[in-house]
Amino acid sequence: MFAQVARPVATEDTPGAFLGPWRKMSIDGLEWDVPDTDPNAAAFGYPGTGKDGVPAAFPKASAVTIGECASHAPVLAAIGPCTSKGSGEQSLAGTLYPQLEEDWLLIADRNFYNWQDWCTAADTGAALLWRVKADLTLDPLEFYLDGSYRSVLVNPKVRGKDRDAVREAARAGKDLDPDKARYVRVLEYEVPDREGDGKDEIIALITTITEFRDAPAAVLAQAYHERWEHETGNAQLKTYLRGPGKVLRSESPDMVKQEIWGYLLTLYRFKMP
Repeated sequence: MFAQVARPVATEDTPGAFLGPWRKMSIDGLEWDVPDTDPNAAAFGYPGTGKDGVPAAFPKASAVTIGECASHAPVLAAIGPCTSKGSGEQSLAGTLYPQLEEDWLLIADRNFYNWQDWCTAADTGAALLWRVKADLTLDPLEFYLDGSYRSVLVNPKVRGKDRDAVREAARAGKDLDPDKARYVRVLEYEVPDREGDGKDEIIALITTITEFRDAPAAVLAQAYHERWEHETGNAQLKTYLRGPGKVLRSESPDMVKQEIWGYLLTLYRFKMP
């Protein structure tokens, strides 16, 4: 039912809903405590143990949603088990990327990037704006007037001399085999007044919008920080609809999923005009 009814609800009059021709969308994950039954434990698993080595009290179900930045309406979602180090979120997100629309700008945090998912999402025709981790090599190929630069992503399976050949072709501006490499535009910036963890940290974003005049770096940086609107939607799901700290009531995996779908439908209904 969610897949049948959930659609973007923002209009051209909704403040902050669009960046040029693109509807601003974001992706993020959240977890739900579920009753500690054997079926739930087998289906969803427990999160990592705490500092004292004591396992979590409840299994957790994970959900990844794609929603509108402006309205907080969830539009796509996937539900599955919890796993460590963000791999569960990536796996669930991978099932959503083929469903992206061409007029969307999908904004994602750094835990979502990997080569295959980037290619899958980009091949839908949607525009992408994803943060990447510091260990991703992004050699500048050409600098633009807005401070961004052109670079190339190389398939990690391409190694040695073949990798060197791909980079040389990119430096020459040649067409690239999309199975081996993709051109991207990169923007890097700091948030100097940010307090706590991340202060003076370089934020690196990659985008499929390669023409800087279509979306200057400052505009994209501002759009990226609107990804945090997704956290507001998550809070509405977990804190206001479910209730703070409450465990879902369903004792079987199928009914856990139905319960979560019910919450997603309820939130979506609240966002409809």
